[in-house]
Amino acid sequence: MSVVLGLMSGTSLDGLDLCCVRFSSNLKDFQILESKTVPYTDKWKSKLENAFYISADEIDILDKAFGVFLAEQISAFINTSSLPPIDLIASHGHTIFHNPSQGITEQIGCGEEIAKQTGIKVIYDFRSQDVSLGGQGAPLVPMGDAILFHSYDACLNLGGFANVSFALQKNRIAYDIGACNIILNHFAQQLGYDYDDRGQLAHKGLCDESLLQKLNDIDYYSLNPPKSLAREFTETHLLPLLSSDDAETVLHTYTKHIGLQIGMSLTSCKAKNCLVTGGGSHNHFLIDQIKQHTSCRLEIPDQTIIDYKEALIFALLGLLRNENKINVLSSVTGASRDHSAGRMANP
Repeated sequence: MSVVLGLMSGTSLDGLDLCCVRFSSNLKDFQILESKTVPYTDKWKSKLENAFYISADEIDILDKAFGVFLAEQISAFINTSSLPPIDLIASHGHTIFHNPSQGITEQIGCGEEIAKQTGIKVIYDFRSQDVSLGGQGAPLVPMGDAILFHSYDACLNLGGFANVSFALQKNRIAYDIGACNIILNHFAQQLGYDYDDRGQLAHKGLCDESLLQKLNDIDYYSLNPPKSLAREFTETHLLPLLSSDDAETVLHTYTKHIGLQIGMSLTSCKAKNCLVTGGGSHNHFLIDQIKQHTSCRLEIPDQTIIDYKEALIFALLGLLRNENKINVLSSVTGASRDHSAGRMANP
């Protein structure tokens, strides 16, 4: 038995997810002992959102500061929960840059600071080794899908980006389908809301058929996996297309668009049932749009799995790395080989 604390900070900036998990010795059975989301303050939201534009020296400073912040949240989480001793912390960090075609990926949240502050061993920086091996460095969650959720034909995560994972001829295949909550939240915030609750704003809007066609014609969707996305895609491909319409029209049109792309992806992988997690699983309008384009049965689990699946899986990836076992699959990322990724920081 091992007790691991997984940390996840997604591109949609909903907050920091902490998930403490007890894993069995075979790693296939798990129990979530405690979980919590810490919303970001406006100050931290601004820092993380604008880190894309700051200098390398400023990123180094932010990396350490965010590591201290993570350590503070971990300590508060441990002090207010009745938990057994934690063997390991596995931290995804927060992605600032991700452009694997140029050999670039950067997740801040200094593991050495977390280890020093908490006194617990930390596994972090899960992506850079894969990029150095010629891979996309993403998505990484499919390894956890294969181990913990193998009873499903496919696993779909509706986070900042929508991604899918499925088995194909004994290999695990996965890729980012398209931008999801990172776009929907952006336009909901223009209307004065943090996010589009249950898709009600999108439902009220009208469809811009010309915009919908332009979105569906974006080259990325025709690429074969492995492929992955990050904020750069939204900046260069999406926001320039979306800026001319009113926010409700954009929300309606974009939700129809990403629902179509997700539905087509589920149909193409021939999945009969699919586990759906992430914040977008609460978006009824989005779920309805997906269902219009696939016969795959969408299965939405209990609230804890919906909200903390990624943090849970990074806990597993950290444990695999600590045992020097493979935690990144070349069939998913396109790297030259399967490998065990993640840097280690000891207290």
